Amino acid sequence: MDAPVLVFDVNETLSDMEPLERRFEEVGAPGGLARLWFAGVLRDGFALTAAGGFGEFSAVAFEGAKGLLGDVPGWGGDVEAAASHVLGGLQQLRVHADVPDGVRALRRSGFRLVTMTNGAAESSEGLLGRAGISELFEAHLDVRGPRVWKPAPGAYRYAVEQVGVRAEEAVLVAVHPWDVDGARRAGLGGAWVRREKGSYPGVMLPPTYSVGDLVELAGVLT
Repeated sequence: MDAPVLVFDVNETLSDMEPLERRFEEVGAPGGLARLWFAGVLRDGFALTAAGGFGEFSAVAFEGAKGLLGDVPGWGGDVEAAASHVLGGLQQLRVHADVPDGVRALRRSGFRLVTMTNGAAESSEGLLGRAGISELFEAHLDVRGPRVWKPAPGAYRYAVEQVGVRAEEAVLVAVHPWDVDGARRAGLGGAWVRREKGSYPGVMLPPTYSVGDLVELAGVLT
């Protein structure tokens, strides 16, 4: 393995977002809205980037939650307060069970580790801090730097420039095929973390590596 830098996606790749279902339930909405909400956040962030605009994750996420909650049949709560309650759950998320051991194994093997998220770098640092592994990452980056969301090429270029390597010297690690495809088109390698979910779309550039979790990734790369 020649690439010295692993660039980690954060939302769903490192963080377990399932507890957000409970946040929707706590405001009287179906827990299943959490997945629809997150998919809508990505859609709107991607759309803004495609159109030449930009919105920070927090703003896009807040508007998306308000829109969904307002459309729930029979729901009559305070939509802004409810949306704030849902988003507050992002600051309490935990990492997937495999993440601490996988990250430590990768760091012991000499890989440089950074995060690059469509969310906020502060949230990445907090998430990994709660897991006791934030200090193993040399940088926490987000799309406010390049002002384009992944999978736009500029997001990946920004990440590798910030750590002083060429694109071909880095591998993006993500659970989302669209993120892996975007990284590969930008010249990086791509490691798809399956987490037992679905299959990789044949219309996208294939991953350089395909693994079940980060512990397996450490074994493959070392």
